[in-house]
Amino acid sequence: MKAEDFDKKFDEGQEDIVGDLDLGSARRVNQDHKRINVDFPAWVVDSLDREATRIGVTRQSIIKVWLVERLQAEAAHKPLNDDAAGSTH
Repeated sequence: MKAEDFDKKFDEGQEDIVGDLDLGSARRVNQDHKRINVDFPAWVVDSLDREATRIGVTRQSIIKVWLVERLQAEAAHKPLNDDAAGSTH
């Protein structure tokens, strides 16, 4: 199917386009994983475990969620061209 035909089919919204997609090769942008190691004091790990157990998630899940929330909050308060390192040019 040509892109123009696909776009028309999508824009008209009268037919399901899922069958026209190759979902096996689909990927989410900026969702590639990169493994890192972080060392925390034992009391931090204990606190993370207690909070994770309290809300019913894993330690890894709570760390991911909290980091993403913090990064989003920081991004909302800073201009996009703000130098994260705080150095002057």
